[in-house]
Amino acid sequence: MAGAPLVYLPDPKLRLVSALVSRSDAELKALVQTMFDTMYDAAGIGLAAIQIGVEKRVVTIDLAGKDEEPQPLVLVNPEIVAVTEERSVYDEGCLSIPDYYEEVERPAGVRIRYLDADGAEQELEADGLLATCVQHEIDHLNGVLFIDHISRLKRDRVVKKFEKARAMGELPSFPKRDRRRGEPDPAEA
Repeated sequence: MAGAPLVYLPDPKLRLVSALVSRSDAELKALVQTMFDTMYDAAGIGLAAIQIGVEKRVVTIDLAGKDEEPQPLVLVNPEIVAVTEERSVYDEGCLSIPDYYEEVERPAGVRIRYLDADGAEQELEADGLLATCVQHEIDHLNGVLFIDHISRLKRDRVVKKFEKARAMGELPSFPKRDRRRGEPDPAEA
């Protein structure tokens, strides 16, 4: 299947609060497949439906590396029910803010409740990168971007750069990194 076009900063859709999904049906499963196709095409590890312009509380995640077996995770109507006191810092990026990364501090662990693609209620305890990714994607469902967790000065610079690039009909460029690992792209070294 083909992926969908991504929504990029500063598109106001990224600030919308997504609606709850009321049922699991063929339409939801098609959306999930489109989201995975889009995420894999863009070499991402997580995607919220709003990032392809769909205002539904659906998230896809796959932390498997390039040479590993896929580990797809679908979260429908996810909610964080507990967080650890311990904090961790990850160098976060976002498919809607391409090639831009900043360190973000978040709870090191979370427990979430969600529905799977078949509508079955699930609970998941996550830590490390998975906890960060889950929080990042749930933020998207609430109209929050990872740049909202950095200093106002840095955020304003990034937004301004994207607004200027959008006015010129292009995306801004930042130093390239391997999105699946958050590391500098060796091809650019």
